[in-house]
This record gives sequence, structure tokens and C-alpha cells, in this order.
Amino acid sequence: MTAAFSILRFVEAAGVSVTESLVLAAPTGPSGPPAPAERVRPLRRPGRWLATGVVLVLAAQAAHGLLTNPFYQWDRFAYWFLRPVILDGLLITLQVAAYSAVLGLAGGVLLALARLSANPVLRSVSWTYVWLLRSVPLIVVLLFLYNLGALYPTLGIGVPFGPAFLAFDESRPAPDMVIAVVGLSLAEAAYAAEVVRAGLLSVDQGQHEAAAALGLPGRYRFTRIVLPQALRAIVPSYVNLLIGLVKATSLVFYVSLLDLFGSVQNLAGTYSGDVVPLLLVATAWYVILTSLISVVQFYVERYYARGALRTLPPTPAQRVRAALRELRVRYRKETAR
Repeated sequence: MTAAFSILRFVEAAGVSVTESLVLAAPTGPSGPPAPAERVRPLRRPGRWLATGVVLVLAAQAAHGLLTNPFYQWDRFAYWFLRPVILDGLLITLQVAAYSAVLGLAGGVLLALARLSANPVLRSVSWTYVWLLRSVPLIVVLLFLYNLGALYPTLGIGVPFGPAFLAFDESRPAPDMVIAVVGLSLAEAAYAAEVVRAGLLSVDQGQHEAAAALGLPGRYRFTRIVLPQALRAIVPSYVNLLIGLVKATSLVFYVSLLDLFGSVQNLAGTYSGDVVPLLLVATAWYVILTSLISVVQFYVERYYARGALRTLPPTPAQRVRAALRELRVRYRKETAR
């Protein structure tokens, strides 16, 4: 009641009676039922539609030129695409990429842990390895390993500056597959080490302190607390490295290993008229491989995002179902009018 009397005194002091204030506050307009709500129209975006049209025209022209240009020889492309010699080279590419990815990731984890160690020797050795292998081109590493037997005819393990207990004869060349896998793994480990180290450092320090406060062992803290959270940052970056590794396998041709690109190179030297379709065959297979890796990346990222996102990103199948459901709702609204 006190608040109501205060409001009335304020209105009367302003020179307006209570009746007049109520009349002024009353809504004006015709009496009767409220008008129907108007339909909200979406904001017009002419610039977006113009950019979309330009992109579609350019994409259509590029596709038309790619399909109708006789220089690409799509009939020869279809002939070579599934030839046994191409598939054999593709199998070698997959083997080299798989072995190098596993060994490179394992080496990268060890190098990252050494880089984060409190031991200054381990930190220095890890930093030097990463710095050196990231500075040297991959083709140089492969050629160096290919000619390692000429540089070091014998390698041994034993007392430093003393007798060797176990010696290896390097005069006999190693298999080309071994040279390719070792070279790619050494280079991949240097890049993977930085990816793993960045992922481990991305975990909040409070997680380490909370796990230590609970008295969890160091190994358990790393495998169950730190690593699952770090994988959210490691997976996208490492998949980029993996895609680069698949394409980098084309360099093993220079150490006499006939992978996919090496097979294409040999065939192009024999069938000089099919150079372009053979290059298109190699391009198509590399695109297929990287696309499959990207699909796996999406589901792995989605799996490790369960503890960070309230709603997981929809899968392609879920997006298609949602689009169809939206179209059905729109159709029903339009037909109901």
C-alpha cells in the first residue's frame, strides 16, 4: 500500500490526475479480437545469392571442360584405373603408409615425452632430433638411407671406442621397402612429436593437479586422464600429417620402390601417349585414399568430443534425415494453406 500511495503522489505532483494517467497508459486501437500474427520474412541477402551463382557457374564450367576436353582421354583413364600393375602399386603405397604411420606415431610419442621430461639430456636430444629432421627434406633422408651402405660398410653395437659385440654388414643393400618405411618413419616422428606435445600441453593444469590429489599413479593419470583429453587436439593435426604421409609415399620411387606413383611413372615412360590419363589415375587414387582418411577422422573426432560438447555434431546420415524431415514439414505447411 505504501508503494501504491507513493506512485499516486508522484503522478499528482506531475500535474496529471490518476484517471488521466490510466487513460494515457491504456492501449489505444480498435477493440475486438487481436489481429493475426504476420509471417516473419527472412532477411534478404543479395550478396550471398550473387556469390552462390558465380561459384555455381564457375564450377559448372570447370566440370564441363574436364569432361568434354579430349586431351584427358577418359577412355584410357577407365582402361588403366583398375589394371593389376596400378593395384599392385596401390598396395605398396598402403603398406608403406601404414607401417610409417604406426612407427612414426610411436616415435613421436616417445620424442614428445622426452621433450616434456625433466631430464635435460632427454630434452636436448629430442629437440635436436625434431629440429634436424624437420629441416632436412624427405627426399634427402631417403637418398641418404639408400646410400648408407657406401657411407658405413659396417655397423656394430658394443663398448664405445672399444670392441663390438654385434656387427651388421651394410655392404649388402637393405630391401627397398625397409628403406622407404624407415625414412618416412624418421621424418614422420619429428612432426608427430610436436603434434603430441602440443596436445599434451593443451590439457588444463587443473586436471593434472586433481588427478595427483586423488593419489592416482603417474601411468594411470597419463593413460586415463591426460591422454583422452589430449587426443581431442592431437587427432585433427595428426590426420593432416597422415594425409601428407600418404602423398609423401610418392617419393619412394626414388629409392627404386614401385608404389602407385612409381608404377604410373614407369607406365608413362612406356606408353608416352597415356601420360595425362595415367596421372589422372594416380590423382584419383590419392583423392580416394585421403577422402577415406577424412571420413575416419570425422568419426574419431566425434568419439573423443563426447566429454567436451553438449551435442555431438551430426553424422552425414543424420544430416540427410534432418534435411528430409525439414522438407516434409515445409511441404505440409504450404499444402495446409
